[in-house]
Amino acid sequence: MKRIALFPGSFDPFTKGHEDIILRGLRLFDEVVIGIGNNATKKRYFPLEVMKELIERTFEDEKNVRVITYDDLTAHTARQLGATFLLRGLRNTTDFEYENGISQVNRYVYAEIETVFLITSPNLAPISSSIIRDLHRYGQDVDDFLPYSLSELNKLNKEM
Repeated sequence: MKRIALFPGSFDPFTKGHEDIILRGLRLFDEVVIGIGNNATKKRYFPLEVMKELIERTFEDEKNVRVITYDDLTAHTARQLGATFLLRGLRNTTDFEYENGISQVNRYVYAEIETVFLITSPNLAPISSSIIRDLHRYGQDVDDFLPYSLSELNKLNKEM
């Protein structure tokens, strides 16, 4: 049986920390599906379709990675994909507390799902999407934290 993991998140933006979790997850799973969820309680900073394209470009050489968008419960999406694993990264204990509750609810909705937590690589632990958004909002260069350049994002934004 193929071991498929869904890596869900808003990825606003997708960071080098996220990329690291995917690359490490590929050593554990046959396929990793990056699922960009639509969170009704959050207004996106970077457009969803642009971020999807940038993530696809980031992994264009990885045949076992694909990127989807979804607007449903994560557990429902995982079941539809045939994924029996959710892949999550943990930077700290606050992340664990938050992710632990979510993993238990996902298991309630889809009993066959297992959440696998990978500890963020130490050099990437301080990076968060919200910090990157704040830095970018006030004109700071954030390309060091991203697996793509924001000039690519700006170009894509104009094309879409």
